[in-house]
Amino acid sequence: MSKICQITGKKALNGNNVSHSKRRTKRTFDVNLFTKKFYYVEQDCWISLKICAQGLRLINKVGLDAALNQAVEKGYCDWKSIRVLD
Repeated sequence: MSKICQITGKKALNGNNVSHSKRRTKRTFDVNLFTKKFYYVEQDCWISLKICAQGLRLINKVGLDAALNQAVEKGYCDWKSIRVLD
């Protein structure tokens, strides 16, 4: 699951680099991904997620538990792919 946000499901898109002479070469538009640790109160443990900036805003807005439940419901991640830190 590289280059995919575990909360929002955003992934890299394809496009073109366009030069001054209008030559086009393929490129990818990557997502603003980073790995972040969260304390999951409901399970009393630390978890590690690969999330984008919009996913972090969503967690701040609705809470970690609600955001994870939405992501699992929509199929962006499953409970096995969430890394639990000891």
